[in-house]
Amino acid sequence: MARLRVECPWDAEQTHRSLAKHLIEETAEVVEAIEAGSTDTDIPDDDLREELGDLLLQIYFHAEIASSQHRFDIEDVAKGICDKLVRRHPWVFDGADNPEDMMGTWEAAKQAEKQRASALEGIPETLSTLARAGKVVARTRHVHLDVPMAAEPITAEQLGTEVLRLVQRAQASGIDPDQATRDALRALERAILTAEAPSEEAC
Repeated sequence: MARLRVECPWDAEQTHRSLAKHLIEETAEVVEAIEAGSTDTDIPDDDLREELGDLLLQIYFHAEIASSQHRFDIEDVAKGICDKLVRRHPWVFDGADNPEDMMGTWEAAKQAEKQRASALEGIPETLSTLARAGKVVARTRHVHLDVPMAAEPITAEQLGTEVLRLVQRAQASGIDPDQATRDALRALERAILTAEAPSEEAC
């Protein structure tokens, strides 16, 4: 990668911003390779290995750009994630007891470490509406906010079928399903912020 940045005109002119679309594309191709199999054991090894390599290249590319700017390098990236994994798993690396609420403990550690004032902080705005909704709901459950949440059991097949049926009904009714979901998600986010705000009595 270091040699490509010097000797290849195209690689030499790339920036973090110009590579962002490639990072998204390569991530999508990894997902496609994974979903080519119905289970982990029947994913085509060659395809998944190749797509993971393409994704890894993007990480090396960004690290090399930063290194050329004397900011950080691939070793710093690797050390950063190693340190984070050790720090976030005291029950593995520091002799602590396994937490009863694994995900809640994980989210609490992240919130304290990053000094986040809200469970909504750190959720990328660029996620698709459905992916962001899933992340918002998961965060809200894990930090045990007092916000009403549906919890009736459903299978993956039922979920997919019902989502598609709702999209079909929306289209037949002249409703943009993505816009309607974004509106509902914003309402949920407002409810979350209200639940997080200290009450007047507490003040």
